[in-house]
Amino acid sequence: MKWIFLASAITSEVAASLSLKAALNVPAFLVIVVAGYIASFAFLAGVLRAGLALGVAYGIWAALGVIFTVLLAAAIFGEPLTPTMLIGVSLVIGGVLCVELGSHKQLQKEAAA
Repeated sequence: MKWIFLASAITSEVAASLSLKAALNVPAFLVIVVAGYIASFAFLAGVLRAGLALGVAYGIWAALGVIFTVLLAAAIFGEPLTPTMLIGVSLVIGGVLCVELGSHKQLQKEAAA
């Protein structure tokens, strides 16, 4: 259930961020912005209640939010997606993997103790 909550938190946050850009031309999108950010934090709280570590949950939420926002902003709004940006996205993915792998090793140490 925690992974469904996390996916929902990420989806809500990305929708809110993209709607913020759309609201510049159509103010009605501000409703989606507010609802999306509220939903995102509510789902993130659900992730924490379900037992996922804060560092892991926040890291994945923030990183995937950035990645999907960058990619979708390029696809939807025609924003640039340069090779340097793609390298940055790759580094973000690598950082999230390091946090996730590091948290599993710590949990294994604690379980063995």
